[in-house]
Amino acid sequence: MINVHRYWVYIMSNRTRTVLYIGVTNDLYRRYVEHKTGVIEGFTKKYRCHYLIYYEEYKFIEDAIKREKELKGWNRAKKENLIASVNPQKKDLAEEMEWFD
Repeated sequence: MINVHRYWVYIMSNRTRTVLYIGVTNDLYRRYVEHKTGVIEGFTKKYRCHYLIYYEEYKFIEDAIKREKELKGWNRAKKENLIASVNPQKKDLAEEMEWFD
């Protein structure tokens, strides 16, 4: 079997969608659950960023990290426009996903 690496850049938000958190991971499901349950101390636990409102998939970690840094450098309006381009209602995308290994 071919070992395919997958990496994600993602944006989590709080219930009112006023806080945005940008991260990178090699396991989107695990990371979503960590944010949702608050098992990891830090920003997303403090601000209750429990909703996955945006993500992009990459084959190479270097590309994902580069994109994460790029998005973190954007102003709020540019981030909002990116999210709106694929998720205008800012719904929790995790609720509609078929999770995989």
